[in-house]
Amino acid sequence: MFAAAMCALGAAAGPSTMTVKGYVLDSACAFTKDLAKPISRECATSCAKSGSPLVILADTGVIYWPISDATPAAGQNERLLAYAAQKVAVRGRVFTRGGSHAIVIDKIELEPSGK
Repeated sequence: MFAAAMCALGAAAGPSTMTVKGYVLDSACAFTKDLAKPISRECATSCAKSGSPLVILADTGVIYWPISDATPAAGQNERLLAYAAQKVAVRGRVFTRGGSHAIVIDKIELEPSGK
């Protein structure tokens, strides 16, 4: 009964470890400009340095918010800035809640075609 109640309330799915392939880009552009890939490295870097969170726009079109599993949580822009506007493979624990997707990054590397 408890499990049914949790499902009815839209409880968060437990994490699964997976690799997500896609572009690192500014979250605002990912939503407001409906981009399939970043406009430029300079644009993504400028937005990130101004405080906009960088996200992973997967090849499937799903946007993954990089998160920290530490308490207190820390932003992930510093870790992702070197990969701004590039195609990457990110391995980590993926969480889904209410239609949103987040990933706690264990490993990130450039995709061979991402340069």
